[in-house]
Amino acid sequence: MNTALRNAIDEAFFQARTALREKAPTEAFPWLERAHILSQHMPVLHARSHWLMLRAGWQLRDYREMFGQAPRIIAAVLFSKIWVPLGNTGRARISAFAPMPVSPGLQRLFQGAKQ
Repeated sequence: MNTALRNAIDEAFFQARTALREKAPTEAFPWLERAHILSQHMPVLHARSHWLMLRAGWQLRDYREMFGQAPRIIAAVLFSKIWVPLGNTGRARISAFAPMPVSPGLQRLFQGAKQ
């Protein structure tokens, strides 16, 4: 993994955890979605993004988010190296199988990882 990608993932998780500590789950979700997209092919980090989404759902008392994240945590560990829907933000209100557009900024991070 290139340094820029690793730094982007670390920053996204840092910002999300900070928001969760401050009891600001709605502020955590954009960072968690970013972390999810960037770490989809890394089982442990991918599962961590879903775990933190579950925690954010807990803080919001959003049962759909909580119950939707539980199977995604398991799937992230088992299937991240096999197949993931690129660009999927990982939220429970989005199909776990739906690919989504990836922003140009995130695409550049992925391109740097392939070099």
